[in-house]
Amino acid sequence: MSVVGIIIGSKSDFDIAGESVKMLKKFGVQSDVVISSAHRSPENTSEWSKNAKEKGYSVIIAFAGAAAHLAGVVASETNIPVVAVPISATSLSGLDALLSMVQMPGGVPVAVMAIGKSGAVNAAIFACQIIALKEPEMYEKLNKYRDEMRRKLSNDNEELKAILEKL
Repeated sequence: MSVVGIIIGSKSDFDIAGESVKMLKKFGVQSDVVISSAHRSPENTSEWSKNAKEKGYSVIIAFAGAAAHLAGVVASETNIPVVAVPISATSLSGLDALLSMVQMPGGVPVAVMAIGKSGAVNAAIFACQIIALKEPEMYEKLNKYRDEMRRKLSNDNEELKAILEKL
């Protein structure tokens, strides 16, 4: 069974990170969540990252706002795939976090999702896609998820047609 490590820079980040936890549960994936800051507790962050493989993590999702160095620090300490989700925490509405995550130097890759809740949802789905490379049943769960989205959209379209006909 795969486990996704989730690291958040502060407790307030869980408002967004919780969306990843919910999506991972939907796919039957366990997650461990820890608070550790790249700036306020760098030793703890480094130690957690170095031990990620021993903890059994298949993927790590890192959430941070403002300077947002957390994902990069984690990625520098492990070869486990790191997915970053920027959080709106300053007057720049998350753009500062996005730019610091996406501008990683060559050799230290970090996959970066959208700012906020949609990024959290996509990070969880992306983690499941990585897991699916080794777990065929996860691949099937992802197929069913996409089929459900298509069915919902089709049903919504039919409902809209009925509404329009009544106008």
